[in-house]
Amino acid sequence: MSGLPGLTRVDHIGITVPDLEEARDFLVDVLGCEYMYTLGPYRHDDSDWMSEHLGVDPRAVMRELHFFRCGGQAVFEVFHYSAPDQRTEMPRNSDVGGHHVALYVEDMDAAVAYLKSRDVTVMGDPTASSGPSEGQRWVYFLAPWGMQFELVSYPNGKAFDRQTSIR
Repeated sequence: MSGLPGLTRVDHIGITVPDLEEARDFLVDVLGCEYMYTLGPYRHDDSDWMSEHLGVDPRAVMRELHFFRCGGQAVFEVFHYSAPDQRTEMPRNSDVGGHHVALYVEDMDAAVAYLKSRDVTVMGDPTASSGPSEGQRWVYFLAPWGMQFELVSYPNGKAFDRQTSIR
């Protein structure tokens, strides 16, 4: 077998946000995640540890991080940094480093209606996929800080699942 030895699953997703309280409110009150715990601050004023280990400015300060559990698993590690060279522009999906987090829902229409009732920006109407993903519907929405999330739903599976024994 090839690949990373011992790999079994995704453990968590790290996100840097401009406002931890805003992120906490969104993740807990809107998405329904469970707040777990807080760590920090972390700084290394007399070494290059932050640069060597995290790829950030050596004088960056990770002020605080919060962990959140969704669906029974620790999913989001949410950071608040300050750094001399910090960028604040959110990358688009088409930019190198662009990204989004996809969340599975059983009922797409109910989930979209709920997000809209909470004044969350939903980007268009749900789209029905075709080809190997036929049977899936998806739509993007925005966190308050501009990060893109996606809802996906395929309660009867995707065409790919019906056409192959590979899972």
